[in-house]
Amino acid sequence: MPGIISRIKQYARSPQGRRTIAQGRRAASDPRRRAQARSLFDRLRGGRRR
Repeated sequence: MPGIISRIKQYARSPQGRRTIAQGRRAASDPRRRAQARSLFDRLRGGRRR
């Protein structure tokens, strides 16, 4: 589906997309947010790995 991929690329290049990407990078660098995401992914996978 090249249409979807090109639309995602276009959004990522836009000012709003850049802000969204920057927010995601900031959240990913926060240790507390990383722990929250890890626990969410563990629950979605069907169990705790730690």
